[in-house]
Amino acid sequence: MTPHLSSTNPNSIKTRFAYKFLRALKRLNKRRPTSPPHPNEIFRWFRMIKTASYSSMASAVGSRKGWSQAMLRKIWCRALETRRRRRRRRRCGGMIRRSSGERNKADELRSLLPGGEAMDFCSLLGETAHYIRCLTTQVQVMRNIVDLCST
Repeated sequence: MTPHLSSTNPNSIKTRFAYKFLRALKRLNKRRPTSPPHPNEIFRWFRMIKTASYSSMASAVGSRKGWSQAMLRKIWCRALETRRRRRRRRRCGGMIRRSSGERNKADELRSLLPGGEAMDFCSLLGETAHYIRCLTTQVQVMRNIVDLCST
């Protein structure tokens, strides 16, 4: 079910994200099992929807922003690693985060923004503002989808 978006700007990030996200959800829905899911399976679906949301937003933005490039690269690398792990049939432990002690606010912001580690401070602020606007758009579109499906 695709919402009617003809009254909005077809080139807006919101419209591009909505179409890409709905297509991704449709693909995921085709893979949904018919039997009642196991709790681990529910968490797996949560992760797949979250990944679909982030990849849809990053691809809607395109390669103009560093955070979108970093996010798409991260998703691609995770998918590649998952395929490799399945072939090897072994599980690896989770990532260990090291305590960095005292960090300044810019370093904390760099750690939150995808791809922020390699940015200078001015670029970091601009990319952060754009990333926040995109996350807000993501929430608005998801709310609209839920409202549309619940009526």
